[in-house]
Amino acid sequence: MKFKLDENFGTRVKNIFQSEGYDVQTVHDQGIAGCSDRDLFRKCCAESRCLVTMDLDFADVTRFPPNQSSGIAVFRQPKNSGISFIEQLVRQYLKALTNIRSDEKLCIIEAGRIRVHEAWDADFP
Repeated sequence: MKFKLDENFGTRVKNIFQSEGYDVQTVHDQGIAGCSDRDLFRKCCAESRCLVTMDLDFADVTRFPPNQSSGIAVFRQPKNSGISFIEQLVRQYLKALTNIRSDEKLCIIEAGRIRVHEAWDADFP
């Protein structure tokens, strides 16, 4: 499985994905940090990469239909939590991937749970 980390994730999170054997790129690596959400979604679809983000806009299945993607993983971080909390959520998500397929799905990752939304039949312009 291939992943693209949005701009709110840094090297430490990238290293976690790599240490688990995943192919991972970041928007910073590709020089596309700050691009529009729509452009980022299209880029991930074209590259067959699951988008990993903390941007709640990507949880809108009418704007970003998971069935047209290789998956969207939205991480929910409580205020005042640090990088170690995010790293814990990433490990939780990667462990869950052994039991779930996240392609064409929206996964919302929170402390202690992962909500999985199945494919949505919407057309993405």
